[in-house]
Amino acid sequence: MAKSLSSLIVGDTLETLKGLPDDSCDVGVTSPPYNKQEKQKGWLVKNVKYANVSDVKDEKIYQQEQIQVLNELYRIIKPGGSFFYNHKIRWERGVLLHPFSWVAKTHWACRQEIIWDRQIAANIRGWRFWQVDERIYWLIKPINGNKIGEELESKYAKQTSVWRFPPERKNPHPAPFPLNLPLRCIAATTKEKGVVIDPYCGGGTTLVAAKFLNHDSIGVDMSEAYIEMSQERLNNYLSEQKEFENEIAKHQVEKTFKQRKEEGMNVGKFSPEKVKVRKSQSARNREQQEAQSRPLW
Repeated sequence: MAKSLSSLIVGDTLETLKGLPDDSCDVGVTSPPYNKQEKQKGWLVKNVKYANVSDVKDEKIYQQEQIQVLNELYRIIKPGGSFFYNHKIRWERGVLLHPFSWVAKTHWACRQEIIWDRQIAANIRGWRFWQVDERIYWLIKPINGNKIGEELESKYAKQTSVWRFPPERKNPHPAPFPLNLPLRCIAATTKEKGVVIDPYCGGGTTLVAAKFLNHDSIGVDMSEAYIEMSQERLNNYLSEQKEFENEIAKHQVEKTFKQRKEEGMNVGKFSPEKVKVRKSQSARNREQQEAQSRPLW
């Protein structure tokens, strides 16, 4: 097995991405700062403050920057490649701010919206039902306009569009997603050794996932402290072996849907017996319709 390489870059995300070559990465996973204004704290979580970057921007400017970042990533990802963009629905003075409102303005084709059930709410006040969900947008760079892409293997497709696991709690970064998340994204969409990019790499979770799956990686962050944190995790990635194995153990199926169907096993309404019954019923219905439509003379 070839050794995986990691490139860590301290710098502004957008300016750094502009310096990377076209079609140079296979897949990416990220979660940017959410522009939560550094004041929206809950009873369980303090207001999130990042090192070396302000999470207080005019919302229009923030969204435009995110569009620019995503479009640069579109240029960098190879045709047919994927990018997974994790973000949260927010409210500002009662107005809903939905991430798809700017994702839809990028060059990407959105293959799927995945719900991340974090199983914990940051704010337990009663203004709304406790918000435990975030969004993960599976974005693809189509080849020849094909927005469908290749079919997922059953062991990945069965994970469904709702992913239930809590955020990482041992990471000193203020807003880390768990190792499960990038592992699932990368494993499902890359069959051969490639390059994984995280343009807001923070504590390095995506980079660790890439290393476990034997991919090279590129991590970008404005904070030198976070880059050092990422390097430390990469140096000691085997300490997270258990988390890796727990996630990979979920990527298994005894038989695919196609195999079960071919072997006559229970596949619900698609079982051979039920398909045969439906075909017979359809044939009888056609015969009845034809008989009713024949003239009486």
